[in-house]
Amino acid sequence: MKNKLSPRFIAVIGMFTALAVVSVLATEWIPKVQGFLSYEPKDALIVMAGFIYGPVACVLISLLASLIEMLTFSTTGIYGFIMNVVATMAFTMPAAFIYYKNRTKKNAMIGLGVGVVSMAAVMVLWNYVITPFYMGVSRNVVAGMLASVFLPFNLVKGGINAGLALILYKPLVTALRRTGFAEKTGAEKGKFQFGFLMLSIAILSSFVLWFLVMIKVL
Repeated sequence: MKNKLSPRFIAVIGMFTALAVVSVLATEWIPKVQGFLSYEPKDALIVMAGFIYGPVACVLISLLASLIEMLTFSTTGIYGFIMNVVATMAFTMPAAFIYYKNRTKKNAMIGLGVGVVSMAAVMVLWNYVITPFYMGVSRNVVAGMLASVFLPFNLVKGGINAGLALILYKPLVTALRRTGFAEKTGAEKGKFQFGFLMLSIAILSSFVLWFLVMIKVL
């Protein structure tokens, strides 16, 4: 899919955008951390799109999905749009850059790890700057929440989505190749590995448990 403006590429962007928006709606029932921080799995979908189609796909889907959210069911307006786009790009772009040019399991894990750390660090700054406006609280209040609330939340959110991406990427890209919506590059090395799957499940389970503690289920 070398022509990034081809009808097929546009269709793929539309498909992933729709899936990203639906994933947010489908997980609205999940309790919020501190009553306002929501987990949604859309970043897992967007980073997988970046793995398959490159970083440009991450940018387009992030912008489109966040715009649709803002214009439909989101209650945070332009501030929510900005925070959504920044958080998603901070997570997905480093991962896509690292993996897209050299498609190995090692690079997938490194890229996702960098993405998690990148998002957590970037959102500390952006929460400090933007959150006081839409929460209607002083910057001192937000500053007191950076290390205790925002940083762990974004680490957990990123960790869950990284785990989901590791588990779901291979079945997804295989299905897309069979239907002609992804190129058969031959670049991904190695066959199915049970150990890699178990490691991915362990990563996902660990961050899910941490999230359950944060929402006081455990």
